[in-house]
Amino acid sequence: MAVEQNRVIAAAVRRERARLRAFIRRRVFDPGEAEDILQDVLLELVLNYRLAQPLDQIGSWLLRVARNRIIDLFRRRTRARTTSETDSDMAAIVELLPSPEAGPDATLAREALLEQLDEAIRELPPEQRAVFIAHEIDGVSFKTLAARWGVGVNTLLSRKHYAVLHLRSRLQEVYEDWQQE
Repeated sequence: MAVEQNRVIAAAVRRERARLRAFIRRRVFDPGEAEDILQDVLLELVLNYRLAQPLDQIGSWLLRVARNRIIDLFRRRTRARTTSETDSDMAAIVELLPSPEAGPDATLAREALLEQLDEAIRELPPEQRAVFIAHEIDGVSFKTLAARWGVGVNTLLSRKHYAVLHLRSRLQEVYEDWQQE
């Protein structure tokens, strides 16, 4: 039985690893952190496959676990930083998400909200998206971004401001629907 489990796990890792890595790297720009998340997710696959029931939808399960790990990383970063007004808005958004430990209904709600957030971020113009992700998710300061990209701090602040306005507007309806349930 263990030999068969090893075969199934190895085949799943070969089949899903590249897609999973790309999924994580689109959200986590630090290569070391992205690789850590990838390894954690694959380890969780091995442990869950051996200890629990075999998984029917391994690819979907891996993406869900990766998304939860990315959110956990984002939460740790948010707590570790001194927050500005916009940082507080993002911390509040993350804290509003249902906890993955709250059961299946909360997990489904969390998945739906995260998908909407991901879609809303992808809708941003490239410059706004880059500033938003670098500052909010990666925790890079505006001063560092200005030096790295050769753009003024005020320009970066403006881009992030418009990104936050778009996200608020786009996600307001989703948030209201979720609060009514």
